[in-house]
Amino acid sequence: MQITIEPLGPDARKPLAEPFTFGKTFTNRMFSQKYSPELGWHDARIGPYRPLVLDPATVVLHYAQEVFEGTKAYRRPDGHINLFRPWENVARMNRSARRMAMAELDPESHLEAIVTLVRLEHEWVPRGEFESLYIRPTLIATDIGLGVYASKTYLHYIILSPAGPYFGSGFKPVSVYVSTDYVRAVRGGTGAAKTGGNYAASLLESERVKPLGYQQVLWLDAVERRYVEEVGAMNIAFVYNGRRIVTPALSGSILEGVTRDSVLKLAPTLGYEAEETRLDIHDVLRDIERGEITEVFGMGTAAVIAPVDRLGYQGKDYFVREAPGPVAQHLFKTLTDIQYGRAPDPFNWTLKIEVPQ
Repeated sequence: MQITIEPLGPDARKPLAEPFTFGKTFTNRMFSQKYSPELGWHDARIGPYRPLVLDPATVVLHYAQEVFEGTKAYRRPDGHINLFRPWENVARMNRSARRMAMAELDPESHLEAIVTLVRLEHEWVPRGEFESLYIRPTLIATDIGLGVYASKTYLHYIILSPAGPYFGSGFKPVSVYVSTDYVRAVRGGTGAAKTGGNYAASLLESERVKPLGYQQVLWLDAVERRYVEEVGAMNIAFVYNGRRIVTPALSGSILEGVTRDSVLKLAPTLGYEAEETRLDIHDVLRDIERGEITEVFGMGTAAVIAPVDRLGYQGKDYFVREAPGPVAQHLFKTLTDIQYGRAPDPFNWTLKIEVPQ
């Protein structure tokens, strides 16, 4: 792919000093390219970070035909940069695009765009412990006109945002509310696609439970309202008796998380059992009360591993543990050591980007 590199203007900024607030600071450059049926993907360029100019009748603004991804760049001890399983994010973005009837991206060109952009903006990859550069590829429909139909034209862009540690005040558990009144997605719908509408549907309940002391919402299936699906924007796992890690099986309404898949592959090499199955919330709560479930944690790009201290369900709290458990800590350390290049990568999960030292 030929990428045009535009010069930066005189207002280009130096990377800011700590602390980094996630999603509030962006680097000087962004990548973009366009799609039309006549030209295919074209006009690939990396230029200054700038606003998008969209007609008020642009399809994405009315019918939400868009998808996005999230991955990170990590500073290695040798000063170079690691990407973590970026090809999995590229593949998932195309699966999401396919579900949303959008033009798919060439995987090699997409990855090339990410690597080129990160290399150009390498000074923005933080060097602090558990800091990273968040990478947000986005694909939006750009036809102009009202009427429900699949757009013929698209804009693909990538922006970068330096991010501090997810747990700014330490690796602390979060409290989770189990929603029975609202659902996130339904089988056969768009739950397995990383599209904004899935997240918009979660906001009302998430905002409602914050004053009640819960940081996240656990979503149940949309049909029977009893089978565990996701927690917030993460997959979820339950640890039985300190050895067996169980996560809900993919159902078509659960996002295929890269961190989730990494945990399932990594856990057996660390001496744990790993299982995907259908989990009834009533069985889960019973097993917490019996002490059979010894840990609960979320899994996602932002937090990697997010321990859960309690589940709130129909007016009652089910307490798991006050501090992060040994399994969550073990997985978190092992995964982050691989991501940051502090430990060997036996799975070949990382892609090293060499940058000037």
